[in-house]
Amino acid sequence: MKRRVVVTGIGAVTPIGNTADEFWAAVKEGTVGIDKITKFDTADYKVKLAAEVKGFHAEEHMDAKAARRMDAFSGYAVAAAKEAFEDAGLDMEKEDAFRVGVIVGSGIGSLQVIEREYEKILTKGPNRVNPLMVPLMISNMAAGNISIQLGLRGKCTNVVTACATGTNCIGDAFRAISCGEAEVMLAGGTESSICPTGVAGFTSLTALSTSTDPMRASIPFDKDRNGFVLGEGSGVVVLEELEHAKKRGAQIYAELVGYGCTGDAYHITAPMEDGSGAAKAMEYAMKEAWVEPAQIDYINAHGTSTHHNDLYETRAIKLAFGEAAKQVQINSTKSMIGHLLGAAGAVEFIVCVKSLQEGFIHQTMGTKEPEEECDLNYTLDAPVEKELHYAMSNSLGFGGHNASLVVKKYEE
Repeated sequence: MKRRVVVTGIGAVTPIGNTADEFWAAVKEGTVGIDKITKFDTADYKVKLAAEVKGFHAEEHMDAKAARRMDAFSGYAVAAAKEAFEDAGLDMEKEDAFRVGVIVGSGIGSLQVIEREYEKILTKGPNRVNPLMVPLMISNMAAGNISIQLGLRGKCTNVVTACATGTNCIGDAFRAISCGEAEVMLAGGTESSICPTGVAGFTSLTALSTSTDPMRASIPFDKDRNGFVLGEGSGVVVLEELEHAKKRGAQIYAELVGYGCTGDAYHITAPMEDGSGAAKAMEYAMKEAWVEPAQIDYINAHGTSTHHNDLYETRAIKLAFGEAAKQVQINSTKSMIGHLLGAAGAVEFIVCVKSLQEGFIHQTMGTKEPEEECDLNYTLDAPVEKELHYAMSNSLGFGGHNASLVVKKYEE
């Protein structure tokens, strides 16, 4: 018998709120966090817009020395993790530290550190490079810093699957608890890549929107979509074995009941055209959750606002859900916060959890007229309020990574 896994804490740093409560309130208001890039001069860049985190100060979440030893992606992760940890009411003096772990990933790590230190090599020579360059840069340091800050000595890993990172991290943490490796896991993703190298790279790949209208830049499934908007932030959840949570009287947001992941084995950036890889991940997640497609009330789609993703994800949903595809409510949180890359799936999982808790499905903002083949219910005109029992979160990553989670309204 697999052990049941529940969500007992949530934390978020996003372009529309630096706590989970602020973020969720902004989601319910339909706030769009996309604006002109302020982190560097975009005069020579085709792309002018991004979804930046605003008003975040790492030293408010840790001591100043620790803050200096982290770049932004790690700082966001530690802040989100501490919020989730406190939200869950965990007390490490009452826990076996070796049974509390971390799986928090980043798709990229810190491009900014690479930029800064390479500039030093060119202008001042290699001996002037920061001794902490490597630990500031590498993507596993988000998980490592969370572990250090909170005293978590259990399984500590870093899944990197591009834009599926956050979802795979939560899925692997779910596995770790359900099979007995841990009692509690902090899981999610983090990213901060709004910098010259990040924007130039994605622009050259023709992946980013060149729109100058913040309300028409990230428009998933729209016939006029022309790329995603780069976002940043972090989402971390506390997953916990059910009996452990009940024993300590923890609040329970929802139950995580299914996880599926596959590879397309097709193309380094484009999803499988028929959607079969992503469809199989959804099928596996539903099979583990013991649910039929008609029982899924809501899908938080990957929904990036790129031509290939939105079309092929729509095909994948139709493959996995059959006739039920026409009934399920779908939206894309990226319409408000852009694409958080490795953090996207984690933040969107939090949206699923809160949607189940409150019976609220947010509107897909900005999208006006879907392309002809994108003919499902994308929640375009207004939010929907209704009782929800099961929600699914999808993530698709460069390299052909597909991941899906099924989360259930908690019942004894």
